[in-house]
Amino acid sequence: MDFKNIINKDNLPQHIAIIMDGNGRWAREKGEDRVFGHQNGVNSVRETLEGCVEIGVPFVTLYAFSTENWNRPKEEVQALMEILVHSLSTEVETFKKNRVKLHAVGNIDDLPAHCQRTLQETIDQTEDHAVCTLTLALSYGARAEILQATKKIAQRVQNGELATTDITEELFSENLYTTGLPDPDLMIRTSGEQRISNFMLWQMAYTEFAFLPIMWPEFTRDNLYECIYNYQNRERRFGKISEQL
Repeated sequence: MDFKNIINKDNLPQHIAIIMDGNGRWAREKGEDRVFGHQNGVNSVRETLEGCVEIGVPFVTLYAFSTENWNRPKEEVQALMEILVHSLSTEVETFKKNRVKLHAVGNIDDLPAHCQRTLQETIDQTEDHAVCTLTLALSYGARAEILQATKKIAQRVQNGELATTDITEELFSENLYTTGLPDPDLMIRTSGEQRISNFMLWQMAYTEFAFLPIMWPEFTRDNLYECIYNYQNRERRFGKISEQL
């Protein structure tokens, strides 16, 4: 089915979050090492990004590296960092062609210095783009994010800047890494796993989930369009009943 042509352009998810899972397993199935899978996963990132631009989705967030990923073998972590730097350097033309603005959230200071430099350079080069915002979640963990936000707000209360009655959902959201981004409407995870793995726990309270059996390097823009089409055929009630919508 040609899902792209039956998508309702007036009912697009404004923000799609993606857990890009299965690179290592895909590589092992092909008799290659895990790094080969991560390298090929970059092609799916490009497919996804260009697909979102083509269809009109303004915000995309990729779970690129979690706080837990630091516990992987040292060689794999180093390879992931090098792939990140290389990808940012080579894909900057893709960002410019598609007018994509690059953004990053997480404990960015944990990244190697050369990764931070390349990341910031790419962010600076794309800061005026307005068609789509691509956010990379790097050294990101939602529990750490929530804990940091809580500490920031608690410090302001302790300093007398805030009363506890001033603490609202909006205020809490403003103190998260993702301040300024809308909450995801749709979350896609590949590899067949059905969990969110410490990703945007606060922000995904009302997000629609799509769990796909394919591995990330197999993901194409056709898969993206199918996920969007299926999303559009769900009823999002946000606690209401159908008759109230």
